[in-house]
Amino acid sequence: MGKESVKIEIMDTTLRDGEQTSGVSFVPHEKLMIARLLLEDLKVDRVEVASARVSDGEFEAVKMICDWAARRNLLHKVEVLGFVDGGTSVDWIQRTGCRVINLLCKGSLKHCTQQLKKSPEEHIADIINVVHYADEQDIAVNVYLEDWSNGMKDSSEYVFQLMDGLKDSNIKRYMLPDTLGILNPLQVIEYMRKMKKRYPDTHFDFHAHNDYDLAVSNVLAAVLSGVKGLHTTINGLGERAGNAPLASVQAILKDHFNALTNIDESRLNDVSRVVESYSGIVIPANKPIVGENVFTQVAGVHADGDNKNNLYCNDLLPERFGRKREYALGKTSGKANIRKNLEDLGLDLDEDSMRKVTERIIELGDKKELVTQEDLPYIVSDVLKHGVEGDKVKLKSYIVNLANGLKPMATLKIEINGEEFEESSSGDGQYDAFVRALRKVYKVTLGRKFPMLTNYAVSIPPGGRTDAFVQTVITWSYEDRVFRTRGLDADQTEAAIKATVKMLNIIENE
Repeated sequence: MGKESVKIEIMDTTLRDGEQTSGVSFVPHEKLMIARLLLEDLKVDRVEVASARVSDGEFEAVKMICDWAARRNLLHKVEVLGFVDGGTSVDWIQRTGCRVINLLCKGSLKHCTQQLKKSPEEHIADIINVVHYADEQDIAVNVYLEDWSNGMKDSSEYVFQLMDGLKDSNIKRYMLPDTLGILNPLQVIEYMRKMKKRYPDTHFDFHAHNDYDLAVSNVLAAVLSGVKGLHTTINGLGERAGNAPLASVQAILKDHFNALTNIDESRLNDVSRVVESYSGIVIPANKPIVGENVFTQVAGVHADGDNKNNLYCNDLLPERFGRKREYALGKTSGKANIRKNLEDLGLDLDEDSMRKVTERIIELGDKKELVTQEDLPYIVSDVLKHGVEGDKVKLKSYIVNLANGLKPMATLKIEINGEEFEESSSGDGQYDAFVRALRKVYKVTLGRKFPMLTNYAVSIPPGGRTDAFVQTVITWSYEDRVFRTRGLDADQTEAAIKATVKMLNIIENE
């Protein structure tokens, strides 16, 4: 790339191509929220928010986004996919208040002759008609050359004929998609360089698909070849195997190519979580940058190296992405790993105690049990039996009930630092009723802060069976920090209550 930094424009299509993921459908207010996060928080350059003529709901969503964007002076960054259909798509887009159409044209001879049943000359004339009509409506035009990758592979003369036919019109950007995800990076370089050589002053975007797991590699090949813009989605959502994920593209552009974008990396993780929640598509734990496990070291030697001048760290520092490094505990955990976790908890053990705790964690790891940092104080207490009186918070008794037509109720008796409290409450579910009763004790009776529950996940532990244990993992936010507690039980509500009592002991011990 040379020493000079290249500026790359990012167009995010989570709300259009990403929504074509099987089973994903965003309602209008979710689309607005994601558009706001993309433009204001992540600072992407452009967003493609819908396809024209799809539905009334889509029309409302685009209108809502455009109303909001106009008030923020961001309307020029909002784009809608439209079709070569005379003026129908342009009119639809005009009525939403949107000012940019991404016109879907045919980028391969096969698509032109077999799908449209038109000659290249007829298709070019139809495109120019729409472009002129959009000009009259003061709507900016970008064009997609759909199936461009096959076009270059099988009929490059058609691609050049199309480009030559359009080059004198007011088209702002030519967007080159690998529609069927067939390219490898060497082909991207070859085809993109042909385009750049022939049309040196043209703004080209590249739009990758991930069918061969090459979307990110192909995006970078496009950057090497002089492309000006890239299309991404949050979490790599999209048809079939999806699109290039924004988090990975951003990290590689910055670290490997010294390329400049406007993206605010520190917001990538938060936006990924919102899209995960709205889309219902779970982020794999090992997904780069945003996966649950990617900043978690398990091997003891890594923790030891991190203690000795960050020997096992690369440029992907978790703090860059609004995250922090964690050290998981399991059968490969050495003393350094366990010591790192204990340090984070403010616990200091002598060598003999460390050995005992390490042996116990290895034993638990062999049984495939998950051991977390939050469990450590209990393991230490259990292993060393330092004459600890026990937990400062003890749940003495509780009852939760469910009756048809009535809200669930919970009554509990809890001991906090030797003093007993009793409280009742109703809630939207059995666990919700329990937490509301608990909150009354802390906030009303004791006048104390109570942590906020930010995530609640239920799973069957590794090796578990549906009729055995369930594991409840609850994420809490308290005093500007986020932590998780886990509960294991045959009953889901009981598991959640155990995780909650663990949380209370953690904050009490502080």
